Amino acid sequence: MVFQTRISQCLCLIAIGVMSLASTGCQTQMGGQTLPSAFYLRDDVQYFPHGPEELLPNQERALAEYRAEQEAGRQRVDNR
Repeated sequence: MVFQTRISQCLCLIAIGVMSLASTGCQTQMGGQTLPSAFYLRDDVQYFPHGPEELLPNQERALAEYRAEQEAGRQRVDNR
């Protein structure tokens, strides 16, 4: 009876240990650094293409259109 209790206690400890290892995640921290998992070389690579070089690419186009509209409006007023 004592032997069965001892075995069940050991199995419970092993199960708790396995569950705690499984729930810790992929990254580790050592010396304040977050390090990747041991399998980072086998992970799929996500590609994010470069965006436009200008911070606001539509702003220049919008300003050019606005200036063209303003110039066209001035020319209409001058032609009357």
